[in-house]
Amino acid sequence: MKAALLQMTAGIEPAVNAAALVDAVDAAAEQGAAMLFTPEMSGLLDRDRDRAASHIVIESDDRVLAAVRDAAARRGVWVHLGSLAIRREDGRLANRGFVIDADGAIRARYDKLHLFDVELPGGERWRESASYAGGETAVVVDTPLGALGLSICYDLRFPALFSALARAGATLLAVPAAFTRPTGAAHWDVLLRARAIENAAFVIAAAQTGEHADGRATWGHSLAVDPWGERLVDMGADPGVALVEIDPARVDAARARVPVLDHARSIPPVIRA
Repeated sequence: MKAALLQMTAGIEPAVNAAALVDAVDAAAEQGAAMLFTPEMSGLLDRDRDRAASHIVIESDDRVLAAVRDAAARRGVWVHLGSLAIRREDGRLANRGFVIDADGAIRARYDKLHLFDVELPGGERWRESASYAGGETAVVVDTPLGALGLSICYDLRFPALFSALARAGATLLAVPAAFTRPTGAAHWDVLLRARAIENAAFVIAAAQTGEHADGRATWGHSLAVDPWGERLVDMGADPGVALVEIDPARVDAARARVPVLDHARSIPPVIRA
């Protein structure tokens, strides 16, 4: 079956981002995709906390989520909405991904487990934990493309999460992202291919790209990688929608050639000699 990846340059106006997402659902449907994958923070990308605050609402009031659910139902397409900024019932914020089925129902939710708190060479400084609460649950959900394991951006650097998802049955791993350009250039491709190879699973990574209204610049290069580590799609730096064929036989073939999941053992205590 076909999957579609959206590469976008999300901005500070949710209504504009929602329109772009609906257009992508339409494009995916017209090209015969069973499921569309979108980047991290598809509905709002704004590092100005005061300006963003009025747009971050509880899930039931989020207009971007509602627009995508309506579009999915209208076109009969599943959507992995990579993530939205959502206000939790306790008032804290979550970086939350959604899997929406072809009837517009939410099949799964995932709150980003690992929060990005770093200072990069050149002066870039990020403190995701200053605004967001980390998730507490890893998630695998059945989709038309197979069992999908969920992650978000910085989670990519923690292979134990992906190993757990694969052991729970995932044959596809989603990594929606808004990678910065320095870390994207250095690590994006190699980490995505490594997660695919380690788990003999497809990796689908829809990404933000370009110069954003809040002043940040993201790497782009949305990728689809097969279970043997082969790049099936690399979208470069331009926004748009790309398609990829997901063949479950590739998972079976990779796991038969190198049965890593069968050979995995619990790691014993580490002794420092």
